[in-house]
Amino acid sequence: MKIVMLGAGYVGLVSGACFSEFGVDVTCVDPDETKIARLHDGIIPIFEPGLDELVTKNVQAGRLAFATSLSKCDPEVDAIFIAVGTPTRRGDGHADLTYVYQAAKDIAAYLKPDHFTVIVTKSTVPIGTGREVERIIREANPKANFGMASNPEFLREGSAIGDFMRPDRVVFGTNSEQAAEVMKALYRPLYLIETPIVQTSLETSEMTKYAANAFLATKITFINEIADLCEKVGANVQDVAKGIGLDGRIGKKFLHAGPGYGGSCFPKDTLALVKTANAVGSPMRIVETVVDINARRKQSMAQRVIDAAGGNVKGMKIAVLGVAFKPNTDDMRDSVALDVIPALQKAGAVVQAFDPVAMGEAAKLLPDVTWSKDTYDALSGAGVAVILTEWNEFRAIDFDRAKSLMAAPVLVDLRNVYNPDEIRAQGFSYTSIGRA
Repeated sequence: MKIVMLGAGYVGLVSGACFSEFGVDVTCVDPDETKIARLHDGIIPIFEPGLDELVTKNVQAGRLAFATSLSKCDPEVDAIFIAVGTPTRRGDGHADLTYVYQAAKDIAAYLKPDHFTVIVTKSTVPIGTGREVERIIREANPKANFGMASNPEFLREGSAIGDFMRPDRVVFGTNSEQAAEVMKALYRPLYLIETPIVQTSLETSEMTKYAANAFLATKITFINEIADLCEKVGANVQDVAKGIGLDGRIGKKFLHAGPGYGGSCFPKDTLALVKTANAVGSPMRIVETVVDINARRKQSMAQRVIDAAGGNVKGMKIAVLGVAFKPNTDDMRDSVALDVIPALQKAGAVVQAFDPVAMGEAAKLLPDVTWSKDTYDALSGAGVAVILTEWNEFRAIDFDRAKSLMAAPVLVDLRNVYNPDEIRAQGFSYTSIGRA
């Protein structure tokens, strides 16, 4: 089979590389000439564990290629996946579908009347987008022979390849049985390992993606509010999370208290769902509250650091450990660091930070930060150390060495990496989340 992946960003590149590993001939198309040139040179534009090896392997095998436009692709492919960005639109919070609709216009010019092609929305798009893409293509090219499908991605940054190769489920919605047969053929390798395949309508598939992300964001927000209550009443949120997570109806995942969710999906998708719901007169009060609580929570984390420092950080060096929104990625989108670091700087602190992967991206967004060469370089002279991202190397800090380097032994652990008693026994003032 042959497919085109429109967009060589996170979703498009990972999905394209994984499909090529299944034996599909894949061309990833992106108008960014620099990105495509770098991919031809074997340079991966994003950090995702294992992706560079997977891309190299399949390029060498002749199953994965890159191009700057559809016109340079095989004229007859089985499917074209739209995997372009859908960022939050400035001003009103809706998903910006500019790139999706431009992709639809490009596809319309490419399609032939004598060859059937499935057009698949892989990007996270508001309910009804698939129908609009179909309308755009048919209006521009009435003779086009195609069917529509929605196939949302459920990839977690840092473990995306495993999520694609061994998913909990595959969801796709179509408007024709012919399109459905193509989708089943593409995912046959997963069907053979008994992966649940959920086939729906276009609208249901689009809704499923938003519902999944909104539910997970709600789960994170719930445990964060429980954590705040635990601090007030003397309970331990980690034990609470374990106690409720063992209930099969609840599950243990996404019950890790912290500074709030970030990344490329949850913030924009929860907001887009709220806007869609309000537009059709079916408001989602729970999700609206989740969006509000999470925004407030991230903004409040800097105050926790200031309180741990005694209420005043003016002129103080503060070591920030981790700036990516989660480990195993260089993604800075809606990272809590983008709220915490500017707030600390506004309060007069001098921030020196270290992240194993994300400092290049972070430096574009966070001016006046001193970027350190390693953990201990960041700790040198600091009056407070803050763990913002739970990278593995922050789980084994030499606290004797840290204490000798720091101006004061104060640790604010916003990811609950350490045991409070153990850290305090080493002479540190220790603050965490949801543990009195």
